This record gives sequence, C-alpha cells and structure tokens, in this order.
Amino acid sequence: MSKKYQVFISSTYQDLKDEREQVIKAVLEMGHIPVGMEMFSAADEEQWKIIARQIDEIDYYAIIVAHRYGSVTPEGLSFTEKEYDYAVGKGVPVLGFVIDDSAAWPKNKHEEDSKNQKRLTEFKKKIKNRLIQFWKNKEDLHGKFSISLMKAITGNPRTGWVRASDVAGPEVTKELTRLSSENATLRTQIDSLLRAGEGHQDEVRSAIKILSNNARTFSVRKTNKWDEATSYDCSLADVFHFSAPNLITENTSLGVAHNIALGLAGTGYFTNWPIGKNIVSDMIADLAALDLIEPSKKKHSVSDIDNYWSLTKLGKQVLKEFRRVRLEEGLKSVAEPPSENG
Repeated sequence: MSKKYQVFISSTYQDLKDEREQVIKAVLEMGHIPVGMEMFSAADEEQWKIIARQIDEIDYYAIIVAHRYGSVTPEGLSFTEKEYDYAVGKGVPVLGFVIDDSAAWPKNKHEEDSKNQKRLTEFKKKIKNRLIQFWKNKEDLHGKFSISLMKAITGNPRTGWVRASDVAGPEVTKELTRLSSENATLRTQIDSLLRAGEGHQDEVRSAIKILSNNARTFSVRKTNKWDEATSYDCSLADVFHFSAPNLITENTSLGVAHNIALGLAGTGYFTNWPIGKNIVSDMIADLAALDLIEPSKKKHSVSDIDNYWSLTKLGKQVLKEFRRVRLEEGLKSVAEPPSENG
C-alpha cells in the first residue's frame, strides 16, 4: 500500500512566508500532506486546541527558525515554541532547520524586542540539542528539507495514511471498534456535563434560599444626622436585588450603599454613606462569602483608593434566575426598587 504522511510545518509566519512555501512545495512534490499554522489563528488560545489535535495526528514535525521569536502566549512562550514543545512531548519525529548565522537576512526580519531576542537564543539552543540542518536561503532549505524528510521516512516510518479502498478488513474493524469506544466515552462526558448543570441549578437555588432567610436591620439617612435616619428591616435577598444590577460590570462600596438606600428610601438619600460604612462592608462580606461577588479585576489608577466589586459567575446566574426561582420556591417576593426619577 502507498502511504502518505502528514508533515506539520511550524515557524514564525510573516518573516518566513517564502521559506514555508518552499517546504510545502517539497512535501507535495514527495506526494505527502503538508499541515501548517497558517490554517489557524495561532495567537488564539481557543484555536490552540485545534492545532494540538492536528499535531496529535501528524507523522512528522518540521520546525523552521530564522531571526524572529514570534507572537507569545500570556506566559511569555512563543506559539511556535509551544508547538515545538508539544510535538516533542508527543514523541513526534522532529526535523529541525535553523538559519545559518552567516546567511544574509533583511534587518526588518530580525527580532527587535530585547526579551524576545533572549528567548529566541534559548529556543535555538533547545532545537540544536537534536540533529538539525542549517540553511542559508529558501532554495537551500528546500533541498535540505527534502533529504531530511526522505531519511526520516526511511529510518523512522510512521503510521501514515492510505486510501480506504486499500485498507484490509481487519484494520477497518479495528478502526470502527476504536470509534465506537470513543463515541461511548463522549456520551459519558455529555452525561457528566448535564449532571454538572443540574448541580449548578441547585447551587443557585441554595444561594437564593440563604439570601431570603437572612434578615438585616439598619438605618438609612437623608441628612448628615444619624439621629434623623430611618430604620429598615429587609432580607439579604433585598440587598442583593437592589445592588446586583450595578455589579454586573463593577461598583464601589459606596455605590453599593447608594443602590441599597435608593431601593429602601427612594431618592434624596444622603450621598456620603447613607448607610453606615461598617454595615455596608458587613453585607458585602456576606455576599462574598456566598461567592456572589468578588473584588473587581478591572485596573484603576494608583490614586483611586475605592474598593471595587463585581458579580461572580454564580452571582450573575442568581441575578438572572432570581425572580423565577423565588416564585418556584414560594418565597417572599422582593419589591422592585424605585427608579432614580421616582
């Protein structure tokens, strides 16, 4: 049977377009299948799963390196090096091609960032720990790649790909058995996800019950005098209901105080802490303990000393399902907060 091998071609992209085309041409000339990162968005972490799956299925991996390190992951590792490490970790035969230091190369295709220059040097050292070829131009690379791939196929033959019509009966049966097993595994995973979803609903309902069953008594003032403040009884569910909409993005502790005061007393509340600062901090701590809010992850100026809060994923779900779940559980309805316009 005539086999075709899949060869993954990895490199930085913009500076090595011509060289990649030469390597792709060489793969096609030998009757094999080239696979490259230009088929994907390599800087997209979601697409990395697709790239990794492609590397899982290839027969040989070719790495081409010149004088750029390439775009990097949040951890500071280039996507090209990430592909290389993944292929090596999977035991895929690697064909390495590093540009000769004496080769003429355009200045605008050199790495300018000092950190990336150091990373590139270390990456080249890593590649040179294996048997590699040095190249000077795209024609030189074409020839050396063709020879290297031919030697790899001869010395380290891989599974490869054949026409379905050429595959023997037992091999087809084996593949069908594998696919059947994979299908069963996927069904099990889907069932687990569905059960996890049901568990999440229980978590939402539990949070709403706890909020509704915890009462709070505190004063809201409309002047600067606390002895003129009005006392209110409400549940922690009311507190969440009044403050949550403005926590979808983020809000300050004082902003939370304003939202609660508006919900209970309407407009005209005293803007400088209408509710005691310590009372608000205590209620915020309760909501955080239930994993409904968390410190905001947005960046603020160094001079900004306010504390910022935002809803967690659970908090957003509780806000979304609040009224429906309360009705289903027969719990006390929460009053709508009056608008700023009265």
